[in-house]
Amino acid sequence: MLRVLAVDDEKPLLEELLYLLRSDPRVLGAEGASDATEALRRITRALESGPEGPDGIDVVFLDIHMAGLTGLDIARLLAGFARPPLIVFVTAHEGFAVQAFDLKAVDYVLKPVRPERLAEAVRRACAQLDRAGGTRPPEHAEPATGPLAPAGHSVPPQRRPAPEVTVADRTAEQIAVELGGVTRFVAIADIAYVEAQGDYARLHTDEGSHLVRIPLSTLEERWAARGFVRIHRRHLVALARIDELRLDAGTTSVRVGSAELQVSRRHSRQLRDLLMRQATG
Repeated sequence: MLRVLAVDDEKPLLEELLYLLRSDPRVLGAEGASDATEALRRITRALESGPEGPDGIDVVFLDIHMAGLTGLDIARLLAGFARPPLIVFVTAHEGFAVQAFDLKAVDYVLKPVRPERLAEAVRRACAQLDRAGGTRPPEHAEPATGPLAPAGHSVPPQRRPAPEVTVADRTAEQIAVELGGVTRFVAIADIAYVEAQGDYARLHTDEGSHLVRIPLSTLEERWAARGFVRIHRRHLVALARIDELRLDAGTTSVRVGSAELQVSRRHSRQLRDLLMRQATG
């Protein structure tokens, strides 16, 4: 029986997918994650536990279009591990099928999800695990705490130690951006400031800029501990990258490299206090 993680940032679709998965008698348990960060935390715990461990995951059902990291990004990260969980993509977009199967996806299920089509994806995952020697807990058994194999199979070899830098560690230090159909990772430490563009945000570095599908308010919350401060409804700035604070006729602005950014009145006092503390600390 399968231990499953379903990942989708649209809550109604995630709940429907979990309902269908939990209704399948071949699924031992199904957990949900509503964004890439939550998913990576859970996957990292599974990788550290190992496929035979109590926190193991056999299959991840992944949406592709999500804020921040996409499902394809997560699959690429998992591909670097010795024994990652299987991947089934669940998406409304047909155009990523080639990339999905290049990443060794077990199946590619289109939304809206039909129960019989999802059942086929579960069957394929079960068949692939069986061909690989199996890592799942046997039916009607408690999750294993040590190496265990289905009847007719030998105990799989000892798993490799988990890498010192986990998937979650990497995504905490970097952010994925799309450029010409290629995903690259930009170090958060290289970002000087962020500019709001509707539901998107443009990340400005010394080398150029990158557009990501994440609201500025979300980045403000995530990166506050990294020294990013809101100076305007349109701008989030790395405090350490501010070169000058300018006061002119009652208006405040900052220079960040070659860019001059306005500071709103509501953020002006807080920014000055932070810069003073940084200068004297």
